[in-house]
Amino acid sequence: MRDFRWRRIAPDEIQILSRVPVDRATLESAAEIVEDVAEEGETAVLRYAERFGELEPGASWVLPGDELHRTLKGIDSSQRYLLERTADRIERFAVAQLDSINEFSMPVSGGRVGQELAPVEQAGCYAPGGRYPLPSSVLMTALTARVAGVHRVWVASPRPQPIQMAAAAISGAEGLLAVGGAHAIAALAFGVGPVAPCDVVVGPGNRWVTAAKQLVAGQVGIDMLAGPSELVVLADASADPNLIAADLLAQAEHDPDALPVLISVDARLIDRVESALNAQLEDLVTAEVSRAALQGGFAIAAASLEEATALCDRLAPEHLQVMTEDPERDARLLNHYGALFLGSSSAEVFADYGIGPNHTLPTGGSARYRGGLSILDFLRVRTWMALDGEVLQPALIEDCAELARHEGLEAHARSAELRRTGRREER
Repeated sequence: MRDFRWRRIAPDEIQILSRVPVDRATLESAAEIVEDVAEEGETAVLRYAERFGELEPGASWVLPGDELHRTLKGIDSSQRYLLERTADRIERFAVAQLDSINEFSMPVSGGRVGQELAPVEQAGCYAPGGRYPLPSSVLMTALTARVAGVHRVWVASPRPQPIQMAAAAISGAEGLLAVGGAHAIAALAFGVGPVAPCDVVVGPGNRWVTAAKQLVAGQVGIDMLAGPSELVVLADASADPNLIAADLLAQAEHDPDALPVLISVDARLIDRVESALNAQLEDLVTAEVSRAALQGGFAIAAASLEEATALCDRLAPEHLQVMTEDPERDARLLNHYGALFLGSSSAEVFADYGIGPNHTLPTGGSARYRGGLSILDFLRVRTWMALDGEVLQPALIEDCAELARHEGLEAHARSAELRRTGRREER
């Protein structure tokens, strides 16, 4: 097979990364599926699951919690302990996130105001089950929901393997829907069979999953419209080309549409990484997928660190790995990324498999306006106000009434003015 060669582009050729997460044809086809599930419920879910080869006719598609726990008890003990160790790390990070978000109250004229945190009642968590079944995604989504305090958590994944079912049990899921794609997202959103409509639906998936999430957004909450995986490695001459190649391949093997990118302030490093990639591809079992992704990626030789970091910000990638002589110093020049990995030891794969931070991250440049999946995706930050009419200041009432009249809203003004002492109806 012909050796891989980087597509090399000049710094001024790079564009803001804005990959449309769903093409129009997929969106239109997914809309038909979502509408069918909304109208027909379980009948439509089963029809599509059988059409796409997820279920045999008559097969059970709802795996309740007790079945998940039986699977957990039946898997190899080494797999169980692996899942439990990973779950513990994810849970501890999520608990720390929750502890960092505070309820509060503060005094204002006439009383107090504040905020409280309230979890949603039910969450739907999707985990891919196509090319690679991902128990890690079950843990990352369902366990985070549980830590947030969500009352009921359902998982959906097509053709689930025992290890995915075990992960759902460890996460405290109510059950697992053994279906995928747009019909699974619609089932979670609208409620089907034993599943009540979910308040939020989260998790990574293919373009059909992403299209369905876009279609149900607004009727339910979603986390993000995530596309294929992205990794940008920012490196200088001190970086190890073998480590860079290994990390790029770890993302490239996800999907032929994944985006591996190298931005180097040392042009010679690009050649060395190219050689390392070819050497590692020789015995990589996922080489076919990885090669396709590499062909869609690119390398840039930047003239300076400042230019390199500006290019990274323009891309705002899902994963940004800094492999320079002083990564913590250089990271202070960076502003836009889904998750940051500092230094040669901080391989992105450690985040994929549960060091703690969530691996469900924004793609396609959306890191410019949101971060990854977190406790906040399952919480409502609600505000409250408690005023005492006896101490409510007239100046506040007048300000509200005056501003309301500037906006042409007379009833607003009168509502405020009726709170003046002595203006309310005698009882």
